[in-house]
Amino acid sequence: MSPAGHPLYAPGTPVRVRTHTPPGHHRVPLYLKGRRGVVERHVTDHPNPETLAYGKDGLPLLPVYTVRFVQRELWPGYAGAPEDTLAADFFEPWLEPGA
Repeated sequence: MSPAGHPLYAPGTPVRVRTHTPPGHHRVPLYLKGRRGVVERHVTDHPNPETLAYGKDGLPLLPVYTVRFVQRELWPGYAGAPEDTLAADFFEPWLEPGA
């Protein structure tokens, strides 16, 4: 994991959403787990909501990214335009290289 202010993934980097299922609540849509996308941008560094939810300080700050996914790769039989995409924000620990 990269330190705050030093995001690991640059815009244009292919990534995959991790599929692990830690105990407790986590903030990743199930339909995006295991899916490949491309980092659009580093949004900010933010306290970790998964530890804040348990009364901890949420530190260290985690990079947050907007990742873009091709709709046709997400939904079997998607009838929209080939260029249609979906964007979602992820904390860095939920992403891995997705070549």
